[in-house]
Amino acid sequence: MAERLVGRTAPDFTMETVDGEGKNFGKVSLSDYRGKWLVLFFYPLDFTFVCPTEITGLSAAAGEFAKLNTEVLGVSTDSIHSHKAWINTPQDSNGLGKLNFPLAADLTKKVAKDYGILIEEEGIALRGLFIIDPEGELKYQVVNHNDVGRSVDETLRVLQALQSGGLCPMNWKPGDKNLVLA
Repeated sequence: MAERLVGRTAPDFTMETVDGEGKNFGKVSLSDYRGKWLVLFFYPLDFTFVCPTEITGLSAAAGEFAKLNTEVLGVSTDSIHSHKAWINTPQDSNGLGKLNFPLAADLTKKVAKDYGILIEEEGIALRGLFIIDPEGELKYQVVNHNDVGRSVDETLRVLQALQSGGLCPMNWKPGDKNLVLA
């Protein structure tokens, strides 16, 4: 049985990154996002087929996330060199092109394991997406089979619901009222 993560402090991490321009390497830790919301998403492998649809979709929505005081960080078990090559490969050649957020390398697979999404026998992560609040509490997680991409619109909707500060009924959308308890 996997350990419950939602409602607890998000597992800490430090990973090497390549920036969205595909030029500079760096490091990132969970503490770098203190005071902001974080959408942390894992994908299985660089240079695959479903992954670029999600990554470029999240990148296109980066402005919407920024309006919500939210950063985005993509992670796979590939190296920063593979990430850099993929960012620098044009989209029409199965590449990503420039992104509006960095990609992190979880070469040791520790972060994927800590978040409960490592497929150990394959050495890759499931499609896990986590929303972490400004204090470091994990507020939301969704894990998909690797054949199915996630929804940027649903990620934004859930983020806005979490930020609304109230009880949100099924299919709540920004502008809808929160539930009021009598």
